[in-house]
Amino acid sequence: MNLSMKWLSDYVKIDAPIHDFCEAMTMSGSKVEGYTVEGSEISRVVVGKVLSVEKHPNADSLVVCMLDVAQEQPIQIVTGADNVVPGALVPVALDGSTLPHGVKIRKGKLRGELSNGMMCSLPELALTLHDFPYGTEEGIFLLGEDCEGKPGDDIRPVIGLDDTCVEFEITSNRPDCLSVLGLAREAAATYKVPFVAPQPKVQKETDDIKNLLSVEVQSPELCPRYVARMVKNVKIGPSPRWMRERLRASGVRPINNIVDITNYVMLEYGQPMHAFDYKYVKDGKIIARNARPGETLTTLDGIERKLDEQMLVIADSEKPSAVAGVMGGEYSGIADDTEMIVFESACFKGSSIRTTSKKLGLRTESSSRFEKGLDPETCIPAVQRACELVELLGAGEVVGGMIDVDNADHTPRTLPLTPEWINEFLGIEIPTGEMENILRAIDFKVENGVITVPSFRADIETKADVAEEIARFYGYNNIPTTTLRGSAQGHLTERQKFEGVVSRTLLAQGLSEIITYSFISPKYYDKICLPAQCKERDSLKILNPLGEDTSVMRTTTLPSMLETLSRNYNNRNQSALLFEIGTEYTPTGDDQLPVEKKQITLGCYQDGYDFFAIKGAVETLLEALDVKDYDFVQKEDDPSFHPGRCAEILVGGQVCGVIGEVHPRVCLNYEIGTRVYAAKLDVDLLYENRDHEKTFVPLPKFPASSRDLALICDEGMPVATLEKTIRASVGGVLESVKLFDVYQGAQIEKGKKSVAYSISMRAQDRTLTDEEADAAVKRTLKALSQLGVTLRA
Repeated sequence: MNLSMKWLSDYVKIDAPIHDFCEAMTMSGSKVEGYTVEGSEISRVVVGKVLSVEKHPNADSLVVCMLDVAQEQPIQIVTGADNVVPGALVPVALDGSTLPHGVKIRKGKLRGELSNGMMCSLPELALTLHDFPYGTEEGIFLLGEDCEGKPGDDIRPVIGLDDTCVEFEITSNRPDCLSVLGLAREAAATYKVPFVAPQPKVQKETDDIKNLLSVEVQSPELCPRYVARMVKNVKIGPSPRWMRERLRASGVRPINNIVDITNYVMLEYGQPMHAFDYKYVKDGKIIARNARPGETLTTLDGIERKLDEQMLVIADSEKPSAVAGVMGGEYSGIADDTEMIVFESACFKGSSIRTTSKKLGLRTESSSRFEKGLDPETCIPAVQRACELVELLGAGEVVGGMIDVDNADHTPRTLPLTPEWINEFLGIEIPTGEMENILRAIDFKVENGVITVPSFRADIETKADVAEEIARFYGYNNIPTTTLRGSAQGHLTERQKFEGVVSRTLLAQGLSEIITYSFISPKYYDKICLPAQCKERDSLKILNPLGEDTSVMRTTTLPSMLETLSRNYNNRNQSALLFEIGTEYTPTGDDQLPVEKKQITLGCYQDGYDFFAIKGAVETLLEALDVKDYDFVQKEDDPSFHPGRCAEILVGGQVCGVIGEVHPRVCLNYEIGTRVYAAKLDVDLLYENRDHEKTFVPLPKFPASSRDLALICDEGMPVATLEKTIRASVGGVLESVKLFDVYQGAQIEKGKKSVAYSISMRAQDRTLTDEEADAAVKRTLKALSQLGVTLRA
């Protein structure tokens, strides 16, 4: 909600700097996002009077003008505009001036003639014909009679470009504050000054509306109240400057006097209104009803909308004329030939408007207000204000009478005033009289200890709500600090502790944690080279996505990691070592929630970083998680990874994830010009296979026996196969097996490699003899020989 401070001053007088005002309103519960001062980018632009216009001696398309800008001598300006005439008042940007968007103006010569500045057009002042309909977008802006100024005056107040606009963030439970009057009431209570509520009156009425119009509400549960008034002999034209200025400051584009009146009332009262052209109201009958099967309506934006039976429409005797609370039909709007109008001021059920707006994909200023739940009692003051403005602007003759179809419940809500409970609840000591004054300042009635809640405050339901109202105007900063009473018994679950170990272990290895969105673009699957029929492409689609880039729930976390790595690489970061504990979503069928599985995803690039580096990071993680039964098996069919540098991670005999170098084609898709390594592990499977039983192992009492084996095997044999065979053959006395050398060279047969292990053996109850150690080695060599492995000579 944008609030014009000039408009606010009509109802409450606030004598405070704008910064203090914003802070005070935020502290009293109306959060301010910021403020802007109109014309703050404009400097040294003044009113100038054209004294003479002469043809440029060296250019047919230019003229030389002398202007009075209240300096010692008139100044000369050269222009190509053809609408400048002597005696006209124009905006003049002097030498050294600044225009919107940072444009600087300096004096110079044009075809040999000195130009001491520039005369401005509307666009150069960031204005349009909607702001000044009598202007022109092509030539110089000639100030009209509504711009009172003399030569030398600052142009900003002369053209009304000097308002201060405050932007408020209004929560959904306070629709009353989506209005100038609502914020004025809050400001008055904040500063403890009077709030002058308007009392709209219509001075002159002719005829009787009941002779021209009838209203029927067939869906009273969706339309609690419908109020209509009429205006005849309508004169369509521009609104006066003061109205255009206030609309512009509030972020609304002026159009014509009738449309501007409806927008003005919506901003002032928070009550959306619509003006129907009476000649399109068939049989002079308005019906508020549910849409019929198969009905369509072309709305004011020119789009044909398909309606369903749950939607409320405003219709005449034949067809719908508007989608209630959302947008009018194309023939319901105001045109230049409109002669008679119907003002609609209604209250619609908020949930119905919200549902209709979402189904149609159409969100408007009206729908955003109605869906929050408006006060039915505002309907009459709002339509009265509209008719008052019609008279004030000379836009037509108000027809006598009013049609009010009222099905709303006007029973006021009452609550007891409980000062003792409120003071204890808030931890303060406020006298009862001060509480009553605070409540009365925001239009609550307090009599004999009973609070009557105003109709526009539907959010006040309990005594705790009343306490909140008192607290925010008493001042949260005035509530004393007290020690927290009671004790907290919260603790981490075993699963939370487990995930904490994951994060701490990876952080300790130098990786940084990231968090990415769970919704991605379906194009991401193409970037990681998934086949067309791959099951991972079957994603859960979001019904109302922010855009195509966030339209599906991811089935794999790899694209999110690669997007982050790509961003780091293209921002010239030399290295990136990242991890994420993210969720993948696998669809299970229609109307069923997806299966959500957490994955640990690692992604890295760095000079010198290779497959074994990321494998080491994964092994360190598995050891920290007490996962003992794991293995790495070569994998060649994953399209996202290099076929020769990829492995499946098995835990407890089940596939837990994948690790390897990202396929060069995938790196090219992500514009990463270096090798990238990634890994994924299933958190659930790791958690299930952790060794959560801690066993105490005493320090060894007996010495270990060590043997080194240098083995010759085929070049393609994985060393993990050798290690498994050694572990199985040595038996229960094995303490550790460590690989310390891999060699290929002139001393080794081509196609072979030398692999050297250090084997440590120890018995817990005795010192191993050399014979026992040698026997274990012989068993190992025998088992290895079955794999074609021999002892290096």
